[in-house]
Amino acid sequence: MAAPRNLVVETARLMKDEETAEDSPTSKKPVGAKLDGRFPLTGWEFTVAFSVFLVFSMGLFCIYLTMPAAEYGRLKLPRSISDLKMLKDDLGTYATIYPTKFILGYCSTYIFMQTFMIPGTIFMSLLAGALFGVKGIFLVVFNATAGASSCYFLSKLIGRPIVSWLWPEKLKFFQTEIAKRGDKLLNYMLFLRITPTLPNLFINLASPIVDIPFHVFFLATVVGIIPASYITVRAGLALGDLKSVKDLYDLKTLSVLFLIGSISILPTLLKRKRIYE
Repeated sequence: MAAPRNLVVETARLMKDEETAEDSPTSKKPVGAKLDGRFPLTGWEFTVAFSVFLVFSMGLFCIYLTMPAAEYGRLKLPRSISDLKMLKDDLGTYATIYPTKFILGYCSTYIFMQTFMIPGTIFMSLLAGALFGVKGIFLVVFNATAGASSCYFLSKLIGRPIVSWLWPEKLKFFQTEIAKRGDKLLNYMLFLRITPTLPNLFINLASPIVDIPFHVFFLATVVGIIPASYITVRAGLALGDLKSVKDLYDLKTLSVLFLIGSISILPTLLKRKRIYE
């Protein structure tokens, strides 16, 4: 039983590294980036990426313009637990008075961040728990799935050079694993979504590159992110007791996630056992 325990401990360490790179406002590059001085996108690909970003930005700006007046100077994207606590106080009354418009703004911001890989969606998930309680899990799952799907199609368009530039070894490993799965691909994708074996950012970007069908990606995302979303939303309920994002995923939490994830690949393991017998 030492091997599974070591896997959980190692995953905890890797998650802390990923959080530092993806959720820290001071991070300069993602973990695993192979910077060789060359920009990975061609001029055409950059133009397409910038155009998509501009369209999304204009849509988000128009949504903000339709929202009732607020003290916007005090509002900002949360980058720390202390930011989140202040934001909760500022938005609590606003969300109560204008629930529909607030949810529209919240969803638009979350999906925008997820689509363009902007760090901080974990704080948005915590905010959903702090403002809406356990019901916030539906909001988080919807936004995370929509944002991941949007990122999937954006990556399908211009993602290959970026992923190959940032994570060449991880992409090769992922492609090899996908090729082995065959008709059990959904089970494997569920395992990846439930457990922190690979970062969600990488899965969103790499999936279309390794030819994972969208319906498999979508279903695995909807179901697979529920356990982690529940943990995050529950933590948002006790925001006053939370000191760091790293506190969300201790050894006990990781063990539970791996246990749930193992259930998703159980049919594959049983099938292999029957074959070898």
